[in-house]
Amino acid sequence: MVRVSRLSAVDLSLSLGKNEGERRLEEAQERLLRLRLHLGGQIGRKELGPPLCVVFEGWDASGKGGAIKRLVAPLDPRHVRVAQFAAPTHDEKRHHFLWRFWPVLPGWGGMAVLDRSWYGRVLVERVEGFATEEQWQRAYEEVVQFERTLAAEGMLIVKFWMHVSEEEQLGRFRSRAADPLKTWKLTDEDWRNRERRAEYEDAVEEMLERTDHRAGRWTVVPGDDKRWARVAVVERVCEAVEAELDRRGWDLSAG
Repeated sequence: MVRVSRLSAVDLSLSLGKNEGERRLEEAQERLLRLRLHLGGQIGRKELGPPLCVVFEGWDASGKGGAIKRLVAPLDPRHVRVAQFAAPTHDEKRHHFLWRFWPVLPGWGGMAVLDRSWYGRVLVERVEGFATEEQWQRAYEEVVQFERTLAAEGMLIVKFWMHVSEEEQLGRFRSRAADPLKTWKLTDEDWRNRERRAEYEDAVEEMLERTDHRAGRWTVVPGDDKRWARVAVVERVCEAVEAELDRRGWDLSAG
């Protein structure tokens, strides 16, 4: 079966001017703040809303950090948890690969933002050989069932793949290398991963195809223009929360 490429279908030319970008971002952030207060029971119905988990994956230098920063900027730090995941530690490797993610998941009325996630098993661990083929092949169904279990308990899961072109990524790498305040963001591993982009693209395409399900849809964000990407992320989270609360019969005009 020929796999339909979701990455090649993304329009990376999408962009926003400075004024429009700032206006839409401010509007989306204000909208998100109100929704977050609804979820936490601070306004509107005095009950806790469903847990909200926002998952970020993407290319190196694709703008995950910048998007996360804008997403959580309007929120009280007590109302959101940001968790970043790198390679598993020696102790974490002794457990099932999903084990280390449980402690950061939000409870009712809570919100968590994950900078990389359980999808590492079918991305970097697959491509770099840190997981056997049997392990990463099995992981697609394990992840889908994991997310379905969380959703059945009430969690709202919003997943992003931040997508940038090879040319834009190279430009950002070079910019980081030339800036003393940003060189820490660039590692030898980033350059090495870039050389294997074709292998990673295959892994990403299969991930998007096999783990996109009703309880955990993927949104592929065009990221060559940072303003567009940041606005798209905040607006998408707002849309997802509004749709879920509307499905539950919440009156968002209250408060």
